[in-house]
Amino acid sequence: MQLTAEPRTTEPRTTEPRTEEPHAAEPQTQARSAGRRDADGMAVASFVLGLVGLLVMNVFLGPVSIVLASVALWRGTERRGRAFLGLGLGVADLVVLGALIAADGTMSWSITG
Repeated sequence: MQLTAEPRTTEPRTTEPRTEEPHAAEPQTQARSAGRRDADGMAVASFVLGLVGLLVMNVFLGPVSIVLASVALWRGTERRGRAFLGLGLGVADLVVLGALIAADGTMSWSITG
């Protein structure tokens, strides 16, 4: 019969398994990623609405595009290029609206004249 000794460790032995406590920063990180994801969605929506606004309802879609782009940039979106494009397209919507009003006095345009 042979006896072997276990190596000694400096940590005390416990019968309960160790569980790590959740960090206080994890919910904050999840909130940040959700906020950033929302800002990314706003940047894309601003771009799409600004693009559509060049063709129809530019009196409504232009300002909405400008507001969405501004909020997305303020929240720190990763899609800054799309937000700036949405901002530019929203301004272009209002410029087109101004040109239409100056040209024929209406807030709409038609292909047939």
